[in-house]
Amino acid sequence: MLMDAVLFLVIVFISQTTCLRFYVPPNGKKCLKEEIHKNVVVTGSYEFADTAGHITSVHVTDTRGHTLYQRERFTETSGKFAFTADEYDIFEICFITHSPPSGNREVYLDMKRGVEAKNYNAVAEAEQLKPLEVELRRLEDLSDSIVQDFAYMRQREEEMRTTNESTNSRVLYLSIFSMLCLLSLAIWQVLYLRRYFKAKKLID
Repeated sequence: MLMDAVLFLVIVFISQTTCLRFYVPPNGKKCLKEEIHKNVVVTGSYEFADTAGHITSVHVTDTRGHTLYQRERFTETSGKFAFTADEYDIFEICFITHSPPSGNREVYLDMKRGVEAKNYNAVAEAEQLKPLEVELRRLEDLSDSIVQDFAYMRQREEEMRTTNESTNSRVLYLSIFSMLCLLSLAIWQVLYLRRYFKAKKLID
């Protein structure tokens, strides 16, 4: 049972690291989106294939258009960025090339978030922790992160349930209103036809 719990923690810990390799076309743009929870630290490093004459820009923005990181028209082949999510959002990381059409540019992107992004070496030095204590601190932070993720999932489930119940209520009210409208229209048609036939003396 203990080994299963440790294995689960390791799997979740690894899932907080994202390593990608992709290509950006000449004078093109490639964007990636990442869903980040509130108060989560995100760090990233990127590296380009060493191709002469390539100029690149990197932008990190949120859904409201706020710029969290921006590096314009540089020729270096690597760089790093870091930011903290003020609220739950979907963040977009864009790589833009400004170069002659000499082929696609290869990009390596390594992103870390949450516990993985935390610098535990600095924590160990500041608090004078032993290696085992550092690992215990890391596992403690990871456990807290998992609890927060489950709490967030529970909250989202409740929000979706509330939305679903509200939608069902609105559909029910709309159905009742539609039936009343149809019933009123049918009664009006019957009364109108009755008056019409009486006026034509077709019925008594």
